[in-house]
Amino acid sequence: MKLFLKVAVMLVIPVVLGVSNVASAQSTSNLPSKVEAWLASPHADSSSEAFRHWDEDGEIPTACAACHSSTGFMDYIGADGSAAGQVDMAAAPRTVVECAACHSATASTMDSARFPSGMVIANLGSSATCSTCHQGRASSNSVNAKTAGLEEDTPNTELGFINVHYRVAAATLFGTEAKGGYEYAGNVYDGKFVHVPGLDSCTTCHNPHSLKVAPENCVSCHKVDILAAIRTSTIDFDGNGNTTEGVAAEINTLHAALEKAIQAYANEVVDKPIIYAPGVYPYFFNDDNANGVGEPDETIYPNSYKSWTPRLLKAAYNYQFVAGDPGAYAHNPRYTIQILIDSIADLATKVALDMPQTVRP
Repeated sequence: MKLFLKVAVMLVIPVVLGVSNVASAQSTSNLPSKVEAWLASPHADSSSEAFRHWDEDGEIPTACAACHSSTGFMDYIGADGSAAGQVDMAAAPRTVVECAACHSATASTMDSARFPSGMVIANLGSSATCSTCHQGRASSNSVNAKTAGLEEDTPNTELGFINVHYRVAAATLFGTEAKGGYEYAGNVYDGKFVHVPGLDSCTTCHNPHSLKVAPENCVSCHKVDILAAIRTSTIDFDGNGNTTEGVAAEINTLHAALEKAIQAYANEVVDKPIIYAPGVYPYFFNDDNANGVGEPDETIYPNSYKSWTPRLLKAAYNYQFVAGDPGAYAHNPRYTIQILIDSIADLATKVALDMPQTVRP
């Protein structure tokens, strides 16, 4: 399969790059190494759930095709001659994110992306194509629209969990400019996390073909062995007394604290225990035996949690938002910490939480 994919890509790329033959492409841009990098990346993994989820359906629906197939992406940006901003046709399953998706003439001129909140962020350069898909499918506005006019602490059968989706790096990166996390009224939130010039875009931090981060660009300045150990502040955000741990550890502590707060609220206010199961849709389930652990017979779709109050839904949305971006500590640590602390604080207005004194950035 790998050999077949490589041959197919080598035949397609010269057309995309505007060269006359494979040899020219190889000599002008070191193409083989880029293809090898792409072939080993998640974008080319035709066996992954991201590309196999619709096998039984026989097609990827228009609502999903833009980011789960090359043909859908090209349709969405108008590279196939159709109107931009929508997908007109379902795509075949297992059509990975191929070279043509990001190397078309249309993609190369993209400079902005519209986020689920409706916010349009411009001057993105090469990050525009990345941001088009890695932004999630929900926002602060989505949650507000669903909860508007409802009593904050009254369960409502019309409410269901709102999943932001997965790998939402761009939504994290741009913070309140994209409004990807749930933002509580009256609080101020950080916008884009600005890094040093030259390392301030998707493709300057991630290899655009392998998608891997080059850690040497980070650790040489931050003087740490691993990226997760980086911190740029002496503030103890999570209140655990450790001001030398990486900001990733601070976020992990706050994330775990939010899960406990969600469980405490569900137990005491809703009187319907809840559990979270990563990787199992729709992620939040009834904790039937109230032991705080997701058992195999509990984490199944028929047992999905349905006793949502607006307050609980907002906190759970933010919990999943942070879970959906494993690199949040690098993409925008301040925004991530802000939405975590605000979610905990909001739940704490209704339940007593035994936790350290946090510091909001």
